[in-house]
Amino acid sequence: MAVATSDSATDRPSSRRRRDRGRLQEWTTGYLFVLPACLVIGIFGLFPIGYAIYMSLFRWRVRKSGFVGLENYNRTVGDWWGALAFIAGILIILVAHWLWTDAFKSRESGLGRFAKIFSSVVLLAAGVTIGLGWRAMMAAGDKAFLNGLIRTFYYGFISVPVQIGLALIIAYMLFQKIRGQELFRMLFFLPYVTPAVAGAAVFRTLFSPREERPVNALLGLFGIEPQRWLSESKPLSELFFGGFLDRIGLELSGFWAGPSLALITIIIFGIWTYTGYNAVIFLAGLGGIPHNLYEAAEIDGANKAQQFMNITVPLLSPVTFYLTVLGFIGTFQAFTHLFVMRNPAARDAVDTASIVIFDTFWKRNNFSLAAAQSVLLFVVILVLTLLQNRIFGRRVFSG
Repeated sequence: MAVATSDSATDRPSSRRRRDRGRLQEWTTGYLFVLPACLVIGIFGLFPIGYAIYMSLFRWRVRKSGFVGLENYNRTVGDWWGALAFIAGILIILVAHWLWTDAFKSRESGLGRFAKIFSSVVLLAAGVTIGLGWRAMMAAGDKAFLNGLIRTFYYGFISVPVQIGLALIIAYMLFQKIRGQELFRMLFFLPYVTPAVAGAAVFRTLFSPREERPVNALLGLFGIEPQRWLSESKPLSELFFGGFLDRIGLELSGFWAGPSLALITIIIFGIWTYTGYNAVIFLAGLGGIPHNLYEAAEIDGANKAQQFMNITVPLLSPVTFYLTVLGFIGTFQAFTHLFVMRNPAARDAVDTASIVIFDTFWKRNNFSLAAAQSVLLFVVILVLTLLQNRIFGRRVFSG
């Protein structure tokens, strides 16, 4: 027995060493597999972000000079108290949204529900701090960049919902058993694989301000006068309701004036480009919905519209959420087609944040200020993505 005990005692450390050696080998193998991806992400993703932050802290025109700290950020934002008020207004609206949804989801009644609804309305009204904060930033900050953020906001929040809505309808139609299904899928996907520069150049010709160009000629058939399209710098509110606003003595400016016709034209190009891609992703999602759900709904008397709203749309919510997040990230980073389609006659009416950053870097040769603006745009995209995940991520159907 003593010998057996001695053997087992000597075997335990050796078996433990073998297990530790095997575990170390597994970890080493795993890290070696992920090392190439980590190197690519680190070199082409994290390093540029870190170096941009480093450049933004110096005075950098062609070559680096003195350390300036947050001076470039101060020049861009202008008023940090205004920025804090702007952020506080957004947080207040989020709290109001949470209280409002919680009040209707809960089973409370009477005073409790009234208190929640009243609180959400009061908090929502306090969102005027956004306007006050933005006004303070515009008064002291970089107006070109801040106006570029407004145009970026319009570009993203108009184009992405339209892309998603049209793509969902197109995908649902193409999912049906129709003749030439594969041909239609290819035609709708074709704009996405078309080079952006070539597509933008074609759109410049289609939306030329000349009367004989295709779009203006089409409008002429309906008795509508030719539009300047990419050359039009006036906002839509002034272009279509200018006379009425003058009569009532109301002047809209900044965010409330709306996007220009030139920017709307570029939004049309973005919708044309990405709707087909989104439709293909939706088609893949439609293929994963069990057909017996539709059969059960049909037996219960649900028509096609009811099946679409109560089965298709909820079960496609993960795909919709994915495309929405990617869509907003893409629109806030968009550059190529905006740069090709911008027209000097429209002045800065289509200059989104990415265009302003490029002009700061290339035309003004202010590398450090451009780096600071790019860091701020990165923060805006990051916050927007987190907000989407927080607000809409909970509504995604997870099965």
